[in-house]
Amino acid sequence: MLLILGQGYSGTALAAAARAAGHDVLGVKRRAADGVMAFDDPALPHAIRAASHILSSVPPDGVTGRDPMLERFGDLLKGHGGMVAYLSSTGVYGDTGGAWVDESAPVGGGRRSARTEADLGWQALGATVFRLPGIYGPGRSALDQVRSGHARRVDRPGHRFNRIHVDDIAGAVLAAIAANARGIFNVVDRLPAEPRNVTEFACGLLGAPLPPLEPIELAKLSPMARGFWTERRAVAGYKLERETGYRLTHPDYKAGLTAIHAGERGRSPGGDRG
Repeated sequence: MLLILGQGYSGTALAAAARAAGHDVLGVKRRAADGVMAFDDPALPHAIRAASHILSSVPPDGVTGRDPMLERFGDLLKGHGGMVAYLSSTGVYGDTGGAWVDESAPVGGGRRSARTEADLGWQALGATVFRLPGIYGPGRSALDQVRSGHARRVDRPGHRFNRIHVDDIAGAVLAAIAANARGIFNVVDRLPAEPRNVTEFACGLLGAPLPPLEPIELAKLSPMARGFWTERRAVAGYKLERETGYRLTHPDYKAGLTAIHAGERGRSPGGDRG
């Protein structure tokens, strides 16, 4: 059984893909639902012991900075005999000035100090760690931002970073399970890009006008926003394919957004269903 601690956006995609591949799946969220257990269910420790594979997508606590799953279940997970995995962030690499980094690069120099602590904590348990960049997919992409009027084009040349389609997160995790792969894996696309490039491509797909190009004024940004706009990095993810054989279904944002747009047209009344 695959136990998903924190079945949110990525966890839901993984659950669907895992069930389609024949896995028994149990998700855990704040509230119970069909196929989902609540975090406060007293049977959760038993489910952890019974699971053959466990994946946590729960981020560090926004107030304490600590990982709630490690704090609550760390001892139980440490002695687990199956595969334990964690969805981390490529933010742990910090600012590289736009240079490429892979899984061998040092961590802890960026603004994601809590995420780095969690990443290292899961490694200490022997977990397989998947480091993810910005996640997008159906219902959560630049296409939705353009439609809602919230898309922006900020003029920050050289501010590029990776993204990953939610379906490729699921595919990578299942490939690692099948290969019994252990260690650290960057699950990232192959085309780090500036945010404005993604917005412009989404506008092209939708036939929408481009938002105005905005000069960036770092001094007026919040500390969190300033941290985002000052960090630059390009993350390589070839280790995943080497060790599991998995090839991304959506190797860059252009392929991913094009697939989402085609799927939306197919579902719309009168859309092109091929």
